[in-house]
Amino acid sequence: MPLALNAQSAPNLRKENFGKTPNGRQIFLYTLRNPAGMEVKIINYGARIASIRVMDRNKKFDDVVLGFDNLSGYISKNDPYFGAVAGRYANRIAHGTFKLDGKLFHIPLNDGPNALHGGTIGFDRRVWDSKDASTADGPAVELHYLSPDSEEGFPGNLNVTVRYSLNNRNELRIDYSATTDKDTVLNLTNHSYFNLAGAGSETALNHKVMLAASRFTPIDGTLIPTGALQSVAGTPLDFRKLATVGSRINDNYEQLKLAKGYDQNFVLDHPGDLSALAAKVEEPNSGRVIEAFTTEPGIQFYTGNFLDGTIHGIGGVYRHRSALTLETQHFPDSPNHANFPSTVLHPGQKFQSTTIFRFSTE
Repeated sequence: MPLALNAQSAPNLRKENFGKTPNGRQIFLYTLRNPAGMEVKIINYGARIASIRVMDRNKKFDDVVLGFDNLSGYISKNDPYFGAVAGRYANRIAHGTFKLDGKLFHIPLNDGPNALHGGTIGFDRRVWDSKDASTADGPAVELHYLSPDSEEGFPGNLNVTVRYSLNNRNELRIDYSATTDKDTVLNLTNHSYFNLAGAGSETALNHKVMLAASRFTPIDGTLIPTGALQSVAGTPLDFRKLATVGSRINDNYEQLKLAKGYDQNFVLDHPGDLSALAAKVEEPNSGRVIEAFTTEPGIQFYTGNFLDGTIHGIGGVYRHRSALTLETQHFPDSPNHANFPSTVLHPGQKFQSTTIFRFSTE
């Protein structure tokens, strides 16, 4: 049942109960809505985007991100980070180890020989404090989590805040901020799976994608960057101009074989510039479009290669390659590559990052 909103709450934000965790923690569902009818739903379990409903060229609304309509789906071990904030370190750390200030740190291995998205119990499986943060510019929800020193092996008490806001231009803005009391490493992203034809549609291979990236970080057999920065020119990873996802995904190219499709970090050409278009996705049948802008230096483009039809969520069954991600981020395994942009956060510093997803039709 919807919870009563106080007099200060914006009429375009609604808060509801979404169930309780096995240990009794209450989870809330926040619905952000703008005058155009676009809706974004956020839950404080994993600070997740649970739903994004936007209209197509025929004014029909659909959910365009994969997810569940109940808490048990997200708590399930089968959940592949749908809509979650991944951290403390999003993406992979080789062998779950890194050195910082001369000390070796160990993160639990949960992806073969590597640590993925923060270890066994990352930010995606934490209950975040949450509150209405709406302003005159539109509805917003703010989520906060204190990651204690040594949680999943990471040093420092880390205070993390994520703010989701929706404006009248159909822009979903994600603002991340964090402080620490010890030197630590930090990489945050949102792991939404998009299918602009509607969640549950059979494939995302007909989507057209542009990535403003002239280089990528090639991977080894365990999906860890080699440390090189390689040109996309002449490879199936060249998305500098709009290209259909499925047109080259099965090419006889080593990087595609290693990742079983697209699952690479792209080095953005304009890092730190929130006004520069980082990525664009078009779905020809619905006419829906996403444009992504970010202050981050990289973006992980992933094509749902490990979806296999065993997960049933909003819209139906989630099949192989039935969605794609645009994970704005620092590079995978950065703590082990001195030539990558640093992910070290020091006491007295404030980590800040912003990503904007703008939705439209053509």
